[in-house]
Amino acid sequence: MRRTRSTTRKSLLARLVTVLLGLVVVGALCPAVALAQAEPPGTQATGLHISNGRLLEGNGNDFVMRGVNHAHTWYPNETQSLADVKALGANTVRVVLADGHRWTANSAADVANVVTQCKANKLICVLEVHDTTGYGEEAAAGTLDQAADYWIGLKNVLAGQENYIIINIGNEPWGNTDPAGWTAPTTAAIKKLRAAGFEHTIMVDAPNWGQDWQGVMRANAQSVYAADTTGNLIFSIHMYSVFDTAAEITDYLNAFVTAKLPLVIGEFGGPADQWGDPDEDTMLATAEQLDLGYLAWSWSGNTDPILDLSIGFDPTQLSAWGQRIFNGVNGIAQTSKEATIYGGGNPGDTQAPTTPGTPTASAVTATSATLSWTASTDNVGVAGYDVVRVSGGTETKVAASTTNSATVSGLTAKTAYTFAVYARDAAGNRSSRSATVNVTTADTPAGNCSVGYRVVGEWQGGFQGEITIRNTGTTAVNGWTLGFSFANGQTVSNMWGGTPTQTGAAVSVTPASYTSTIPAAGSVTVGFIGTKGATNTAPTAFTLSGSACTTT
Repeated sequence: MRRTRSTTRKSLLARLVTVLLGLVVVGALCPAVALAQAEPPGTQATGLHISNGRLLEGNGNDFVMRGVNHAHTWYPNETQSLADVKALGANTVRVVLADGHRWTANSAADVANVVTQCKANKLICVLEVHDTTGYGEEAAAGTLDQAADYWIGLKNVLAGQENYIIINIGNEPWGNTDPAGWTAPTTAAIKKLRAAGFEHTIMVDAPNWGQDWQGVMRANAQSVYAADTTGNLIFSIHMYSVFDTAAEITDYLNAFVTAKLPLVIGEFGGPADQWGDPDEDTMLATAEQLDLGYLAWSWSGNTDPILDLSIGFDPTQLSAWGQRIFNGVNGIAQTSKEATIYGGGNPGDTQAPTTPGTPTASAVTATSATLSWTASTDNVGVAGYDVVRVSGGTETKVAASTTNSATVSGLTAKTAYTFAVYARDAAGNRSSRSATVNVTTADTPAGNCSVGYRVVGEWQGGFQGEITIRNTGTTAVNGWTLGFSFANGQTVSNMWGGTPTQTGAAVSVTPASYTSTIPAAGSVTVGFIGTKGATNTAPTAFTLSGSACTTT
């Protein structure tokens, strides 16, 4: 099942040869020229709609998507996943459907059930046809016109759901061959849906397998947007290994914001592969700074499991990638706000919650601390709390919670910190800051452990590895250093879930913030890309914080 990264990411070397020429041709190096200022939209949709470059709900409240993709068409029985991603804080889910050209079409009854499940779980639902993926380069791909016909066939199911759904006409509807051909069929499909009476917000994906590395969508966004007489059109960029530097990411996202053209990161990955290492930290930080939506790929069931957010569709078994997206800095738990159509806000509410009580610290370890405080009150209701680290005159948000306690992780052993808390309500009103609490973290303990090492895939000169560290003790391990040695001259070139240091054959790995704690009887996973020669023998001995581990 999709997504394997080789399916959508072609030779990076071939891209680099032509990318500068492509950027000059389409004007992507001059966004002020390539993207003209968007005019205010005309007639607005009944529900979700675009105004002044922003996605709004029917009541005029700004809505910023924070969610994931879910491969429904290949796993139609996994509808529990919608409730699971909601429970982890998502406000949106992008649902993979098929129109029958490449995969078995999802029936009207099935799509109606998906919409019902999204609404029951208070999720905004982005519905997309996947059969169009890589058209012009992928022989089995369908056209945007065929996808538009599929949506028209579902009109009776979708009409009246404008508050709850967005129609993503077709996934990554053009490959790397002649991407300039994307513009005309995209415009035609939009017009076809509007002529059929659709009032929904429509989403369109970029060419170049969604990554627009030749800048075609960026150069033609204004003309495509103008072709939609309702103005209710949002563009979707997919960010994988093409977007491996902060400059590439911020330049692309800011170009659309400056032009007041609506944009969402409709798919993105973080784990590195042989094509590069996406800079997911900049993607998340910039999306939060610019109030742009993002939808991570993908919940579970990928052919390439490195992109699974959860392991085996189990919400209690998040991968390192899943921990990053849901619980990391600028992740879903910290930034997601429920759509007001479900009661997640009251635009008439201007009263802030009362100040939370002074936090107290407990369960202080080398890398984490649990903070608790007396709950705030509010005239409508407290939606959640933000924990900040205070350093001089600056504050940094480090955790969010819907209850009056939170665990702050990713701390440094034997270090003093100062924390405080704010309360917020659903309308966005924020309380005064609580009094502060000082916390000094503990020294790093060693623990019982076992380590599993496997090679996920190999190619000439390189390979992808995965290391699972299990805590076999009865208490949590908080902060660790993993040690092992390669036997055949292998080297680690990229890693996720940890930071490697290598001297000769010896490798030392320290955790990322989201893998630093290993619960009793729990585990964390670290993945990496390595180089190799003709032989690739697995390490046979591992230590965790200096203690020997068993191997599995």
